[in-house]
Amino acid sequence: MNENLFASFIAPTILGLPAAVLIILFPPLLIPTSKYLINNRLITTQQWLIKLTSKQMMTMHNTKGRTWSLMLVSLIIFIATTNLLGLLPHSFTPTTQLSMNLAMAIPLWAGAVIMGFRSKIKNALAHFLPQGTPTPLIPMLVIIETISLLIQPMALAVRLTANITAGHLLMHLIGSTALAMSTINLPSTLIIFTILILLTILEIAVALIQAYVFTLLVSLYLHDNT
Repeated sequence: MNENLFASFIAPTILGLPAAVLIILFPPLLIPTSKYLINNRLITTQQWLIKLTSKQMMTMHNTKGRTWSLMLVSLIIFIATTNLLGLLPHSFTPTTQLSMNLAMAIPLWAGAVIMGFRSKIKNALAHFLPQGTPTPLIPMLVIIETISLLIQPMALAVRLTANITAGHLLMHLIGSTALAMSTINLPSTLIIFTILILLTILEIAVALIQAYVFTLLVSLYLHDNT
């Protein structure tokens, strides 16, 4: 019970060296691949899910936007597998680190915005000033729209970090409560343990949903700039 509540969010080290890079590179190794002409059920299901996800995200894009399909599919798979692996006991979740989420959000957002300024500069600049704006409000609206544009990658990163961190903290607190109550009141322990199981199922869904939301928002930013 004396364990630090935030100990699981500290980046692990091996012999004094940061192990976060190895942990980040580990999820892609879990994605199965096939060398045979006829795939098994696991590979077939995986390919079906990838096609379904990419089709849903790429339907609204034009030809230029669809060049990002491989990147977006890789992004959602990476975030989903990282989030799910973080639910294992004594594991580290890189997506609870705001620095890592910013490192994913800022380049993707910047790439979409730069593409918009290069291909459709008039439309990109038009977002800063809605049509029909009264003249006295023009400077204020330009400032507000600029701030809202610059805050988009921060919102992406903070949303993912907050949702994953909150779920892990709640599971940690309920698990600690169940452990403490196990020697005091068995019926209460069973109720708390049932809540913990339901929360774990919810966190699995949150891990997948947050990966989809992060990728979908990046796709929407891309759509607005292509």
